[in-house]
Amino acid sequence: MGELRQTELVVIGAGPGGYAAAFRAADLGKQVLLIDRDPELGGVCLNRGCIPSKALLHISKVMDEATKLEKMGVKYGKPEIDIDQVRDHKNKIVSQLNSGIAQMANARKVETIQGLASFVSNTELKVQTDTNDVTITFGQCIIAGGSTSAMIPGVPTDHPSVITSRTALDLEDIPERLLVVGGGAIGLELGQVYAALGTKVSVVEYLPNLLPGTDSDLVKPLQRKLKKQCEAIQLSSKVTKVEANKDGTLTVTIKNEKGSSTEVFNKVLVSVGRKPNTGLLNIEATDVKVNDRGFIQVDVYQRTSEKNIFAIGDIVGDPMLAHKATHEGKVAAEVASGHPAAFDVRAIPSVVYTDPEVAWAGLTETNAKENEIPYEKGEFPWSASGKAIAMGANQGKTKILFDPETKQVLGVGIVGPGAGDMISEGMLAIEMGADAEDIGLTVHPHPTLSETVGLAAEAFTGTITDLYLQKK
Repeated sequence: MGELRQTELVVIGAGPGGYAAAFRAADLGKQVLLIDRDPELGGVCLNRGCIPSKALLHISKVMDEATKLEKMGVKYGKPEIDIDQVRDHKNKIVSQLNSGIAQMANARKVETIQGLASFVSNTELKVQTDTNDVTITFGQCIIAGGSTSAMIPGVPTDHPSVITSRTALDLEDIPERLLVVGGGAIGLELGQVYAALGTKVSVVEYLPNLLPGTDSDLVKPLQRKLKKQCEAIQLSSKVTKVEANKDGTLTVTIKNEKGSSTEVFNKVLVSVGRKPNTGLLNIEATDVKVNDRGFIQVDVYQRTSEKNIFAIGDIVGDPMLAHKATHEGKVAAEVASGHPAAFDVRAIPSVVYTDPEVAWAGLTETNAKENEIPYEKGEFPWSASGKAIAMGANQGKTKILFDPETKQVLGVGIVGPGAGDMISEGMLAIEMGADAEDIGLTVHPHPTLSETVGLAAEAFTGTITDLYLQKK
């Protein structure tokens, strides 16, 4: 006979959204039980996603900076890479953050259970742990079950040389040749890491552009860099078959308008997006509605069709981003605790942590053109920024889209080092309803990259002195 438990609020999934929801609810006086199938808290983002990838990207960016210094008169020798030490460094960062979350859970008296949770009814869960089955009856539930890497047909999923973002971050070895299937954020970030470590990297993307959906002017500087770093970038191309060879390599068939070709790689990284983990939850046992893509449907209060069950994060739909999940988690916890809250943000920022970084928030030009949304634009090329030139980042750019009537900020796009850190000013402007003068008349420090935001606004208002723009 399994164990029986009762709790006011149960949270399924301890990723950035799940633990934020659990901690916020506990702070508001709820008795909270947090369930995760992994032994460590933090979910995909901390354990096998955002954080470990940034640790490795930091190393690859510093190696690239060192190479750039040769043109500035400082030469280093060829780097010696100790892959075991690199792996240990990455793991240390993850475990340090793991223990921080565990301490916060203890401090807030949030109880945790490791196991796979599945629904029995609208008020009951079964959790399979290593030792026994636990039945939990709950008053309220927040589902934060996350997502997993999607696969493509024709690829053997159980072959050790076929890797996903998760196994790529394990850094088992540095393969001689790596094929990255998918030219989105995850594929390009990991591709750059392996290229820096000495792998010959090729990228195949099904659509005609890298980072599909992102404004092409923001992608161009990154694409130039990748062309130098990669063996090949094939766009409008499709992987139709991956065959395992006896020596552990893989023969890959790639099809495009030129026809079919085959190449041999040591490893193939599949990064073609992510799918929600709804299938693990036995959601059919509840009255919770799920759409045809497997995402749980929620309202602005993060409530599902069953009023005592909430859902947040990747499992409720795009964008699948940790910061979105955190905000949704807090909303769900507050509503569940009887506080007025709703998820009503004006925009959600996106960052690609490649070198150079690409970041955008709010309206994009691609989106505006597709949906015939009127906009006007102010942009500042980093080739006119003293700080960017000193750093060798002249190919960067900052642009702001404005409402033609009110001159309020509709969207911001940045490409260049530190773009992900700078996009927050754009987000604040969008949330606060700032207009071009609000930004242009804000004194930015000089010389910095962040002043390019102010200068883009000045370019729009026509008050800029750092560029000569002919009068319209």
